Amino acid sequence: MADKSQAINPKFALNFKTISPLHFSWKGQTLWLSERRCIFWEEEKMLILSDPHFGKTGHFRKSGIQVTQKVFQADLHAFFELIQFFKPEKVLITGDLFHSSHNKEIDWFIDWRNNFRNLQVILVRGNHDILNDEVYATAGIKVIENSWSIKPFCFTHDIASLSSDQYIFSGHLHPSVRISGPGKQALRLPCFYFGKDHAILPAFGKFTGNASIQPKKNDKVFGITNHEIILLQ
Repeated sequence: MADKSQAINPKFALNFKTISPLHFSWKGQTLWLSERRCIFWEEEKMLILSDPHFGKTGHFRKSGIQVTQKVFQADLHAFFELIQFFKPEKVLITGDLFHSSHNKEIDWFIDWRNNFRNLQVILVRGNHDILNDEVYATAGIKVIENSWSIKPFCFTHDIASLSSDQYIFSGHLHPSVRISGPGKQALRLPCFYFGKDHAILPAFGKFTGNASIQPKKNDKVFGITNHEIILLQ
């Protein structure tokens, strides 16, 4: 992981203070869980995320629904900050990098990508990844169908479509958990879910819905707030 003490671009110095990854050893590997809804796999120098849905706000606006562009800008900026912080050699996205058809926001992502051509970007195709293959090629994105493996892990978009002897990471479900406080107070948080045979990553994009999960007794669940990761189970 990047050394926080090293020199960084002053433009991002203040925001770096809010990146506080949590160390988590799993299956003999070193994972850093970030409140920015991603994982840095230290041994592979790989940043792992799922379901950014870049372009979704633009898709809504094209349909006449006025959604501020600031949502997309914030997600793309967070993505850039994470790359600056962790300095990965590879980025792996387990599906739904883009939300739907081509729009201006996708062009902006490609412009960003042109500044990081030395960074390998791998996409395991999700159900929303419907763009022409030429778009992914132009953006320097390697597209993988169904699943991609680096021992001891296997990565896919939808856990329901895959069985594997390796431990599976997936996205698609946008998992969340409900926590309760005194009285009738309750809060729903996006989460990282680690079960016996598979993990489910939170949606990286903020403009997404969430699906409630029901953890089993020995599962690990990490709730995500704006500033930290909380081990809930």
